Amino acid sequence: MMKVQGKSSLSARARYTAAAVCALTLLGGAPAAQAADPLQPDPELEAVTLSAPKPSWVFVERGFVVPGNTIYDTDTGKMLGQVETSHLSDLSLDPAGKVYYVAESIWSKGSRGTRQDMITVYDAATLKLKSEIVMPGRILIGGRKFNFVIGEAGKTAYVYNLDPASSVNVIDLVKGKFVKKIELPGCASLMPVDGVGFSALCSDGSLATVKTAGAKPEIVRSAPFFSATNDPIFDNFGFNGPKQEAVFLTYTGQVYTAKLGATPTISEPFSIQAAAGVTPADTKPLDVYWYPGARQGLALHSASGLAYVLMHTGEYWTHKEPGTEIWVLDVAAKKVTKRIPLEEPAATIAVTQEAAPKLVLGIEDGTLLILDAKTGAEKFKLEKSAGGVLRTLEP
Repeated sequence: MMKVQGKSSLSARARYTAAAVCALTLLGGAPAAQAADPLQPDPELEAVTLSAPKPSWVFVERGFVVPGNTIYDTDTGKMLGQVETSHLSDLSLDPAGKVYYVAESIWSKGSRGTRQDMITVYDAATLKLKSEIVMPGRILIGGRKFNFVIGEAGKTAYVYNLDPASSVNVIDLVKGKFVKKIELPGCASLMPVDGVGFSALCSDGSLATVKTAGAKPEIVRSAPFFSATNDPIFDNFGFNGPKQEAVFLTYTGQVYTAKLGATPTISEPFSIQAAAGVTPADTKPLDVYWYPGARQGLALHSASGLAYVLMHTGEYWTHKEPGTEIWVLDVAAKKVTKRIPLEEPAATIAVTQEAAPKLVLGIEDGTLLILDAKTGAEKFKLEKSAGGVLRTLEP
């Protein structure tokens, strides 16, 4: 879909006008003399092309109500366009800014019939379809940032698959074709590792690193460092591509950092609550503490090393509760430097990768908030604009 300046698309406005004319006729009335002709172009609308993605842009997954990923500019609060995406699809951004990739599955008869799995490629300037890359399968689950990731400076894509067990599809984006499927039992949440392949978190508490070169992939697992049953890691974690680092957060608020590579290193954990000067949380029932939570509860600003975490008070296993505060965590210093109270609880959070970053919050009622990351001051409040996962342009 091309960018359209105005409040509605031409087809939508035409349909609305035609419906209004029909309604007046059926009621015995007559349309006003100045009623717009639904068959004529609206002079207020102009189709234009977009620039390459900017660090101030945020991509908002609209979920089941309005399919697609809507693009907003956090500098102006204005909608720029929408990338077409089907339900339970995953968006990924081309590092060169030339295209948008969508890993998706569709059926020939809507919700049944012949299933087709593919990466759909859209032109970043016009948002028009460019091509499709067929692949054998992908997992059908939404709301995860790390099901579909791009590595090797935009040359290779990795798509999480469940066909019939956990695996990863490797896609050559330069040639536009599927390369191979790598079996990876019990692992998910993918991170591209430059010059190696990718890493993934596993249900035994380890980090798997997969070397993809060669006819037979080489898989090496770290020692287990977290408990997937007693204190799992949130799957929407923080990832710094240029530095090849990840910031993991568990349900109780334990923070791990990992330096990725052929032989990754994983830090000892620390408590985000202790970093804020409050009592660390535990897993005991009925105990009330500050806990991290929400559907997408952590956003990492790569240049500063600050993590913005949605926190709430409650018991253990309230990890889906929206956040009532944002805690600003200096990961390297292991210190919470600021706590920002929220008037309305937030279910999702993202941060723009600018020198003066902005926070983007998805509120449960569908409101999208844009805040100054330094002060917490509200810049824009966009009603009926939030939805699922939020993405910003990574460095």
